[in-house]
Amino acid sequence: MLFAGASAARRACASLAITEQQTSPSRASEAASAQAGVVVDLVDVRFSWSESANPIVAIDSLRVVRGESLLVRGPSGSGKSTLLSLLAGVLQAQSGSVNVLGRELSTIGGSARDHFRADHIGVIFQMFNLIPYLSVRENVALPCVFSARRRERCEQAGMSVAAAAAELLDHLDMGGDDILRREVTKLSVGQQQRVAAARSLIGSPELVLADEPTSSLDADRRTAFLDLLFRECARAGATLVFVSHDATLEPLFDRCVEFRDVNRFAASSRAAIGA
Repeated sequence: MLFAGASAARRACASLAITEQQTSPSRASEAASAQAGVVVDLVDVRFSWSESANPIVAIDSLRVVRGESLLVRGPSGSGKSTLLSLLAGVLQAQSGSVNVLGRELSTIGGSARDHFRADHIGVIFQMFNLIPYLSVRENVALPCVFSARRRERCEQAGMSVAAAAAELLDHLDMGGDDILRREVTKLSVGQQQRVAAARSLIGSPELVLADEPTSSLDADRRTAFLDLLFRECARAGATLVFVSHDATLEPLFDRCVEFRDVNRFAASSRAAIGA
């Protein structure tokens, strides 16, 4: 079975220390959290699209440790994608603490958050966000264009960026020369999803955020995709936060949380609908 040993490998990686060092004295508590193995630490987080609107994310506490695979399960429209955008630093909470890999994202500007995301976070977007004028291989290699840190990790593994991209794609049955050179606009939706997954994994980011990444895959492709995702995260000691509405995925993860149980907005909306 493709998933055999994946959980054990992820648990073995959970004790690895984060190598990124924080030098600012004001970040002493953040560095302590990172050294303790806490990758995601949300406290009293509130986010809404406007000041007058009710928050769509209202989380009192959520913590994810290094090497853990977490499934956040909930229906469409419940705020799961917004949660991932907050963790990636694409959005900023109006209040509360969003601490990721020892960095308090509310204290750094947009450009710094962009650099932090490029170096440390792999994102599998729901809408893929592939670059139409680049080839399959070039799309997968793109994070290494923006991050010297991720380029160096490929080299430390004994591969060029191009070779690392080809290897990831080969694991997803997309390693042929014809596919590597093909424009992404000429791929099927399922193939584009696999390219997006490979792009998120290149250069061994410490945190991988996955937004409904298996929705366009058949059963066999889904199994291969998840096997690659778990294996690459385990190899790098990476933490995986994966959001989905699919309850059948739950046994594959170290932990599953119902989003309505951690998000006050989702819980209150569900209660109102039930009423």
